[in-house]
Amino acid sequence: MLFNGVRAAAIQGRGKITVLGGREEREQTMAVSLRESVQRVSDPRNLDASVEEVFRLMLGIECKRDAGPANAESESVTAVVGFGGMLSGACVFRSGARTALKIAAQMTGMEFETVDDTVKDGIGEICNMLAGGWKGKVPELAANCGLSVPAVITGRDYNLHVQAPEFQLHHIYRFDDQTFEVTIVCDGIQ
Repeated sequence: MLFNGVRAAAIQGRGKITVLGGREEREQTMAVSLRESVQRVSDPRNLDASVEEVFRLMLGIECKRDAGPANAESESVTAVVGFGGMLSGACVFRSGARTALKIAAQMTGMEFETVDDTVKDGIGEICNMLAGGWKGKVPELAANCGLSVPAVITGRDYNLHVQAPEFQLHHIYRFDDQTFEVTIVCDGIQ
């Protein structure tokens, strides 16, 4: 699997090979480790900046972190993008159906009445951009962590659960009268 090769190369450390007197010698280089950067990786400001950038640049929407609870809707749309490599976990975007319809309309310039495949694709892409923006805030993470294809879940009365994460960031954001949640879950870090 591609991610395992990235992880193995980073952990083993690839040194420069030089030939001295007909003998190859490998100069040892320090392996990349996110363990020393965990404070930067888990900094909530990185998530806030990523959300604000994606929504402002891609949708023309100003949004900010909100202290209140997310708007309760009977149906929700959740997108999940996995992280693999030096960090394993996921970026989870969750909103009510009305918020998802509004985001998709802003992305496409079309109006939607139901959560169809276009809306699901749009929410999956938003989650993908948020995951990429977040991991890009820490150079060691950007270079040593890949993203999965987004998975989108719709429906009522479901929960996503991760057992014993190393860290978790969970924030609610607001634009106009709409709210959505973004969660970064790290279940393993090298």
